[in-house]
Amino acid sequence: MSNEQDRTSRYKEGSLTLSGTVMLGTGVMIGAGIFALTGQMAQMAGALFPLAFLAAAIVISFSAYSYIKISNAYPSAGGIGMYLHKAYGDRLPTAFNAMLMYFSMVIAQSFLARTFGSYTMQLFGGDEGGQIVSILGVSLILTAFLINLLGNRWIQGVASFVGILKIGGILAFGLVGVWLADSLAVDFSRSGETGVVGNFLGATALGILAFKGFTTITNSGSEVKDPHRNVGRAIVISIAACVVIYTLVGFAVASNLSLAEIIETRDYSLAAAARPALGDYGLWFTVAIAMMATAGGILASIFAVSRMLAMLTEMKLVPHKHFRMPGSIQKHTLVYTVVLGVILTAFFDLSRIAALGIVFYLIMDISIHWGVLRYLYQDVKATRWIPAVAIVLDLIVLGGFVWVKMNSDPFVIGVAVATMIVIAVAEQLFLKSSARNKAMKSDESNAHSH
Repeated sequence: MSNEQDRTSRYKEGSLTLSGTVMLGTGVMIGAGIFALTGQMAQMAGALFPLAFLAAAIVISFSAYSYIKISNAYPSAGGIGMYLHKAYGDRLPTAFNAMLMYFSMVIAQSFLARTFGSYTMQLFGGDEGGQIVSILGVSLILTAFLINLLGNRWIQGVASFVGILKIGGILAFGLVGVWLADSLAVDFSRSGETGVVGNFLGATALGILAFKGFTTITNSGSEVKDPHRNVGRAIVISIAACVVIYTLVGFAVASNLSLAEIIETRDYSLAAAARPALGDYGLWFTVAIAMMATAGGILASIFAVSRMLAMLTEMKLVPHKHFRMPGSIQKHTLVYTVVLGVILTAFFDLSRIAALGIVFYLIMDISIHWGVLRYLYQDVKATRWIPAVAIVLDLIVLGGFVWVKMNSDPFVIGVAVATMIVIAVAEQLFLKSSARNKAMKSDESNAHSH
């Protein structure tokens, strides 16, 4: 019984108010994305990068529709895995796309970890080789793992407190940065490296990473008061709040640094922008906010990600090996999640981590919309043209991003394709395996006996 308790949520039905749900959504959305993606987006889109945040918000707004409709119809703590299962059942599309979402969440943790290291090192003059950044990132993941392993109940409280601090800090950075800037005139004529359209779409794809945290709200559907109304409202309010903050920060950075400076400091552009505006105090303030935001994000997310993998295991959608480890499935998936996160943090830079994350997420996102469009539109009372538009927008943005990366870093696209092939083949073999069929029959017989 104890093992089962480890794998179930401790949250109570109706325990999250609308304002609390909005804080949850914005707290997750405003993470490493705004700290690390601003410079990367500038490298792709040139001076157009503040507009890329707005374009990403438009794409996300169409995407959010499908999640709102499904969560309104089926509010649960299952999140993406349950949504996919509603649409596709016990088939390969469910398992494959659920694993893509899992990997994109692990990638997000690595992104947080590397961002933590990049900003921390600005207090010590930077890290040209990137070795110390990797060490700091790995150390943060391992520390968060140990805290999660202990099962400290104050993790959620710490995460909420840090969330309020980082949102306030980033908002202050944006307002002060714009106020102190000599001019808000941004040279929008300067584009990125390989063409205006392709690079703008690539930057938009990266911007989507800064918004995709809204899916966390859907994971809390069963805990929200009046979920049929408030889940959708929370998603809309969270996205709107982030649009304002991201646009403000984008203009603050663009107004205090030249395009060349933004690109040169792409892994820590907010810290670099704070120095000319506010001096060393501004730098220290921005670094402190970044460190709190990334550390708090990892602390809160590692359990959630491992819980998702545990849920997929219990749904018999992924295989599970104990490797002679003690404890529950939840503890085992925590170990697997951390190991993957450490590998990515140690061997991939921020640009490649972000690239893998956006490819996996957009493919999964398209599958969600197709599930609504093809199978669920009547059950969830969806207007079919909206998920259709979301699919088209996702495909355009994904195509633009892949095109840019094929010209600048084809290796990361190769890794993404190879990983997806391995996932698809492995899942297909598992779903047809005798071991899974035996486990499914055992579950059915146990259910009948009760």
